Amino acid sequence: MPKTADISLPDPSRWKALVFIALAQLMVVLDATIVNIALPHAQHDLGISEANKQWVITAYALAFGGLLLFGGRIADLWGRKRAFVVGLLGFAGASALGGAATGEAMLLGSRALQGAFGALLAPAALSLLAVMFTDAKERAKAFGIYGAIAGGGGAVGLILGGVLTEYLNWRWTFFVNIPFAIVAAAGAYFVIREPAGGRNRSTLDIPGVVLSTLGLVSLVYGFTRAESDGWSDTTTVGLFVASALLLAAFVLTEAKVKSPLLPLRVLTERNRGGVYLSLGLAIIAMFGLFLFLTYYLQIVRGYSPVKTGFAFLPMIAGMITGSTQIGARLMTRVAPRLLMGPGFLVAGVGMLMLTQLDVGSSYAGLILPAQLLLGLGMGTAFMPAMSLATHGVRPEDAGVASAMVNTSQQVGGAIGTALLNTIAASATTAYITSHAAGATNKQLLQAQAMVHGYSSAIWWAVGILATASAIALTLINTGRPGAGSVTAASGDGVEDEIKVPVVAH
Repeated sequence: MPKTADISLPDPSRWKALVFIALAQLMVVLDATIVNIALPHAQHDLGISEANKQWVITAYALAFGGLLLFGGRIADLWGRKRAFVVGLLGFAGASALGGAATGEAMLLGSRALQGAFGALLAPAALSLLAVMFTDAKERAKAFGIYGAIAGGGGAVGLILGGVLTEYLNWRWTFFVNIPFAIVAAAGAYFVIREPAGGRNRSTLDIPGVVLSTLGLVSLVYGFTRAESDGWSDTTTVGLFVASALLLAAFVLTEAKVKSPLLPLRVLTERNRGGVYLSLGLAIIAMFGLFLFLTYYLQIVRGYSPVKTGFAFLPMIAGMITGSTQIGARLMTRVAPRLLMGPGFLVAGVGMLMLTQLDVGSSYAGLILPAQLLLGLGMGTAFMPAMSLATHGVRPEDAGVASAMVNTSQQVGGAIGTALLNTIAASATTAYITSHAAGATNKQLLQAQAMVHGYSSAIWWAVGILATASAIALTLINTGRPGAGSVTAASGDGVEDEIKVPVVAH
């Protein structure tokens, strides 16, 4: 006879809460890409030097990636609802500062603040979902929506950034966050009721905070430097060495302190570890592709910012379909690895199609179907990955477990942009060197070399997605949600056996 336990009735306002949580997540994810298209205009208006323009992107990535674990533990300590609302209001304030920037320092400072408040907001959002949705079928639907937003938000940012930059002003790529944040914060304040008993009131692990923040910042900045200064640059190598030493010291510290920032039990459970690793690898491939397709469409094909943004719509449609119509429907019927592994492989097939890019490739014949496959595969895989991020965690660890999945995404994005861009640049240079002698049209040669560089890097992305699939199939061994049953009273007072994942609730 299966072991049973009584659980309280689900929060009646959970679906309303999902709307505001999803809105906040969309804001954070799209902000990682919305500024990219607006960057040349902001650089011109504020007189930002060519050498410093990367810091508009890097300041956000460093603060967000470096402070995520700290933000996740603060959410466990304060309560997730409070951390969520504070994160939203802080993000709105930082966005107002960025939109009103009068110089380089003010803009860079606002981007760092956005990243810091995003690091508080993102893990609070995911852990709220983990503790509010406990029924397996409802949880699948909720995480289907969340997974689609987490995966497709970056592409939405490209569209919105293009529209706002072309028809309004680059400053609106910042100002647009303010209504998002205010609506989500107000809704969360009045609607979300966080389940009791999930806070972690232990003392804050200050050495862990310092070591993890410095280690992650060094890692993210190391990849950023590698992209601009090369992998053999002394500072780049120094940053990677420092990151390895700091993160090793962090792991040793967490194994010894009484109240660790990141309890090692969160990482060593094989299913969660498999999610963090496979998702991070998939994001490496995804972010590299966003970069290459944006360059290809704008520089090689001459698309406007708005047209470039809308060219990503098939990927978004594929992600929404994969997450809500495939992943969410099958999540309660099959084991998560049977969604994640094949999902990453389908995405890899879409990526494989894009290795055939040339200067005159048909959008409808090649890019559109490739994006659909990529979106379908990623959407199908992302949804169970987001749900498994908090698989089996104790209630007091939900925030930091949620922070880990965001950390794997953020670090994966930084690695993907730097690693694949470096590969593409090397292949482009080699192509020009080998074809320069017989070239009659230098402009055509440059375009062909760029596309060759993109194709070379995309081959690496195909291999990375295949590796992500293999890791998901090998490490993730949990059964379908509901392998263990619990008994709960239904609304009509009759006890029903429902199947729920082992999560904090």
